[in-house]
Amino acid sequence: MNVRPRIPTAHAPQPRAARRAFAIALWLLAGCAAQAPVKPDQADASRTPAAAAPAAEGELYVPEADVQVRKPGPADLVDVNDDPMFHLMVAEFAGLRGRLDVAVEHYLSLARQQHSAGIAERATKIAVFGHNNDAALEAAKIWVAAAPTNLEARQILAAMYIRHGEADPALENLEVVLAKGKSPSGNNSLRMVATLLSREEDKQTALAVMEKLVARHDGDADALLAYALLAIRADHFEQARTAMDKLVAKADVNTNIAMSYVALLQKQGLQAEGVTWLEKALARTPDEFGLRMLYARMLADAHQYERARLQFELLAKKAPDNTDVAFALGLLNLQANRVDEAERDFKGLLKFDERAADAHYYLGQIAESRKQLGAALTQYRAVKDGSNRFFAQVRIAFLLSAQDKVDEARAFLKTIAPETDEQKLQVVRAEAEILSDHERYQEAIGLYDAALNGTYNMELLYTRAMLAEKLGKMDILESDLRAIIKREPENAQALNALGYSLVEHTNRYEEAYGFIKQALAITPDDFYVLDSMGWVLYRLGKAEDAVPYLQKAHDQKNDPEVAAHLGEVLWVLGKKVEAREIWDAALKVKPDDKALRKVIERLAQ
Repeated sequence: MNVRPRIPTAHAPQPRAARRAFAIALWLLAGCAAQAPVKPDQADASRTPAAAAPAAEGELYVPEADVQVRKPGPADLVDVNDDPMFHLMVAEFAGLRGRLDVAVEHYLSLARQQHSAGIAERATKIAVFGHNNDAALEAAKIWVAAAPTNLEARQILAAMYIRHGEADPALENLEVVLAKGKSPSGNNSLRMVATLLSREEDKQTALAVMEKLVARHDGDADALLAYALLAIRADHFEQARTAMDKLVAKADVNTNIAMSYVALLQKQGLQAEGVTWLEKALARTPDEFGLRMLYARMLADAHQYERARLQFELLAKKAPDNTDVAFALGLLNLQANRVDEAERDFKGLLKFDERAADAHYYLGQIAESRKQLGAALTQYRAVKDGSNRFFAQVRIAFLLSAQDKVDEARAFLKTIAPETDEQKLQVVRAEAEILSDHERYQEAIGLYDAALNGTYNMELLYTRAMLAEKLGKMDILESDLRAIIKREPENAQALNALGYSLVEHTNRYEEAYGFIKQALAITPDDFYVLDSMGWVLYRLGKAEDAVPYLQKAHDQKNDPEVAAHLGEVLWVLGKKVEAREIWDAALKVKPDDKALRKVIERLAQ
């Protein structure tokens, strides 16, 4: 805000004229200083009034002999410190040159002289901007004195008092803000005050001010909520909880209050309590749409997907055009494998521009799950923007690969413009995976070599190791996995992979056992590690010890590889009937699994 004060004199010039006069004066002074002084003895003695050039027509001729020259005395000197224009000009020029300290100094001097609200406001805001709290406090006091009904001035003055640790004067100014800032409906600005206080670094003084406000506004819901919000921001969770408990004890709990209370419970690690409280609140006000939306989201966050889905169905009936509700319901139906319902939800979103891209993406996933590759391609290609566009493009490449269009898929991947380093790596992994799917392992390894280029990346190293295994290049596999373990000694995936690979491709069983044992200590219930431990014990000649680990893995998932391992151990132990039952059950899931059939042919034929 550019404030131009009026100078309190009878013949004060207008601001623009004043600036011009000031500039001319500076120019004249500079011009006089540039001329060399003339000594008396150097004067032209022949020059007389008669010899002087005649005055031009219309000008007044003053003979030099008549000019009375006298030295200026003290009465002729002006003290610039008392000149308002001097302070104004210096302040403005200093501000233009980024010298906020100088600008604040002179604006504050001017504010002291003038007691002008406009000048005091400018001094205050420049001081606040320049983090000069002492000057800002003084200037804000002048501003409030000049404009006592200005709420902004009161707010800033209160903030400055808080920064100086003075709670009582801060409170008095905020009370004026609250009294004057009431809306026609009667609601005051307590939440705005809480937001103002929350920005202050001195949380203790700010909270003390808010406590006194709450005491003065006893029973006011806005006051309690404002205090609770401020206490949460100051990490005073117990005080916040006390205030929120008083607030939510009322029957008229609205969505904003509920959100604040639930957020507080989440910060305290009491999510389940938040869900329970929301259920009770909904029992009192079942038609509160926002409350039910919050409840549904809380259920989803708690992984109670079916309960969340039912709540979103209720919301969808009340607000069929609410895109957030329809989108959430579509995702939950998809997660519950209710594919037809999910398809209905996402198709309904196609008419809304803000959700159309997301809808096309998930309709593409649905079509892909149904093996409708052409329909899936159409949907993915319709994703023109949004957070899923990149993933849709990657899926297009995989679908082209699934149609044996490998070169076309690779060419398409090169048209993708990744926006982050992670997306760049995803494109590399996608191309390598496509090559691997078509058993072009060496080319895939070449991609990882180029992407790594001597740097460390756990995912790329791990994937390259697995590809090296397919090519029988144990040196690369072992080198990559050991590089990961050296950097990440607690990486159970790398430990297990190295141990299992040593079991399968070498006779270094004791060394393999050591790696798998470390992995099991880190992830004792991991399906793959349990299988590896059982398998290495079997290779070490401890078949009886191997069974519990293999059985536990098999109980988790009917995987053909685990079934092959467990069946072989049981067969060797003479439990052939049990072995056949396990193999038969696995064949029903994957009848064409080559590894499983190879074991059966080797042992049971």
